[in-house]
Amino acid sequence: MTVPLPSIAMLIRVVRNAPALARALLAAAACAAALTATAADAPVMTDPAGGAVSADGAAASTHGLDLAAIDRSVAPGNDFFRYANGLWLEHTPIPADRATYGVFAVLTELTAQRTRGLIEETETSQAPAGSEARKIGDYYAAFMDEAGIERRGLQPLEPQLARIAAISDRHGLARILGGTLRTDVDVLNNTHLHTANLFGLWVARDLDDPARYAAFVLQGGIEMPDRDYYLDPSARMEEVRAHYRAHIARMLELAQVPDAAAKAARIFELERRIAAVHVSRADSEDVRKGDNHWSRAQLAARAPGLDWQAYLEAAGLSRQGEFIVWQPSAVTGISALVASQSLETWKDYLIFHAIEHAAPFLPRAFVAENFALFGQTLTGTPQQRERWKRAVDATNAALGDAVGKLYVERYFPASAKAQAQSMVHNLIVAFGRRIDRLDWMTPETRSKAKAKLGTIDVEVGYPERWRDYAKLDVLRDDALGNAERAERFEYRRNLAKLDHPVERGEWVMYPQTVNAVNLPVMNALNFPAAILQPPFFDPDRPQVMNYGAIGAVLAHEISHSFDDQGSLFDATGRLRNWWAPQDFSHFRAAAARLVQEFDQYRPFPDLAVNGRQTLSENIADLGGLADAYDAYRMSLGGEPAAPTVDGLTGDQQFFLSFAQMWREKSREPALRQQIITDGHAPGEYRADTVRNLDAWYAAFNVSPGERLYLAPQDRVRIW
Repeated sequence: MTVPLPSIAMLIRVVRNAPALARALLAAAACAAALTATAADAPVMTDPAGGAVSADGAAASTHGLDLAAIDRSVAPGNDFFRYANGLWLEHTPIPADRATYGVFAVLTELTAQRTRGLIEETETSQAPAGSEARKIGDYYAAFMDEAGIERRGLQPLEPQLARIAAISDRHGLARILGGTLRTDVDVLNNTHLHTANLFGLWVARDLDDPARYAAFVLQGGIEMPDRDYYLDPSARMEEVRAHYRAHIARMLELAQVPDAAAKAARIFELERRIAAVHVSRADSEDVRKGDNHWSRAQLAARAPGLDWQAYLEAAGLSRQGEFIVWQPSAVTGISALVASQSLETWKDYLIFHAIEHAAPFLPRAFVAENFALFGQTLTGTPQQRERWKRAVDATNAALGDAVGKLYVERYFPASAKAQAQSMVHNLIVAFGRRIDRLDWMTPETRSKAKAKLGTIDVEVGYPERWRDYAKLDVLRDDALGNAERAERFEYRRNLAKLDHPVERGEWVMYPQTVNAVNLPVMNALNFPAAILQPPFFDPDRPQVMNYGAIGAVLAHEISHSFDDQGSLFDATGRLRNWWAPQDFSHFRAAAARLVQEFDQYRPFPDLAVNGRQTLSENIADLGGLADAYDAYRMSLGGEPAAPTVDGLTGDQQFFLSFAQMWREKSREPALRQQIITDGHAPGEYRADTVRNLDAWYAAFNVSPGERLYLAPQDRVRIW
């Protein structure tokens, strides 16, 4: 079941929200004239669109802009995204095993190819038993052993199914429910698997006291991506629901569970009831609504129905005296359902979700049925990914830091880290100067904003302290058992934090993750090694292009510290209003205008972008783009402009680099899912952020009457 990422949105702010797509088991294949680096050990061939691509599907780097992608028949002021990317959009098919495709996907594919090579090297290295290298190789090999998985069938799952079947009362039900509680950390690393959680747990710094860890309780219990998939009355959603009901029955039939159709109907109705009490995505984004400290006694009093003592004992939380309940009404509503719905229905529900959760590690029929729902129905992806790609994801999920060590050693030299750190420093300096120039901000608020900016903990490439996997047992012939032990290992690692001081410099992403993150409660940023490579960051191209691409990504994360939610945290990471009232009112008014701007974007006649749901990311895009532009101008060292390249001025190179970074194509079901569930707007509209910067108008001679034109007084200016 899904514990949605927006449920913990204020503990993490990522530049690219991939978990919803990871549910569909996506990966990249061939790219048509995309902009990225060629793998060092891969030969180059030609793709159908005429671009040079490596054997791993990544396009050969041109160390610059993708000029062949630009559609000069489109006026920049009418559609800047298509001006920058139009010919790429026209000639690039979405690979059959992907729901979306773009620059992030190409770089993710390149990283997966590299990671595969590193993992397969461990298989042939004859590493000693118990070593990290041996565990990496054995985990990957166990997942790749399809013949062995087929031979064992459901046998590895039978002990869990037997425990569920033996439930005889509500106390036993609570213990089984508590025993399945897991943390959802790996959603950040694009390796999230289906989790049989009635609730989710996130261990992070306390919002009110960031010097200690707290246990956050999150709504869960549904398998489809969001409550709307159960409650939206449209014909389109009713069709999806019909597919899901059939999927439940098919999974039960594959496991030879009797009376599958009737049980599927009851399981779906239970999930529908759970969805009905879920808090909306937009409300889950509001940190002020999520910061609810409940004691053990208050859990029982405010959320009756679940035997909380039995649940918490089974979850290993018997000594935890306080919890932060992120969606109180959902926790109350779900707990009531534990008591009101029949015990047999709950047992059927648990059996189905045990099968569903294990499906990636079960025989082919289960894998295929799982993909039929999450790939084909929910995202429109026609073809299952190759098994090695799924094996890489699974290995990363279990041993991410161990694999990350290998990745950094091979692909992230010290020089790249130093250059990235230098760029981040410049961006922070430029952001500070922007704060100094804000004529609406009072000196008191300005001083506190500068203090917060000056204490941001910037982590580049990889953590200083790696996770220790010594206590994780991995067997070469036990794919499902390995996954279950890895989940328990990660869960216990998080529980252990509750008994220890907070760790400065803690990472929540692996180095081989193509993403970046802001952690407001830690006042920290993580920039993994995998995103610090072409096309985002390339030392062999003009620096103005780097500022337009990776510079905007880095500055996006800096700006998250000052978005509508991040701005509520002070320099220590404490949830505290440090704003003068008139300053905060001005800030909120500007944010409201950005909400209105994005509400106008309508990818489909019946579905628009939700400006409120995407506000935090849109503020970060706007602030990040403005900051990156200032840092680029600052990097010129007094020169009036960057050199012209291929007839493009420095400013044009900057803005084109930004727009080409966000190019992507999506299948309709995947795009609809993103709009419903994601805190990020589609890439097309993120690229349109340029319409709020005066410099873009001058660079491309944008005039009144063009579609993207905003009068100077209508351009949103926040930071």
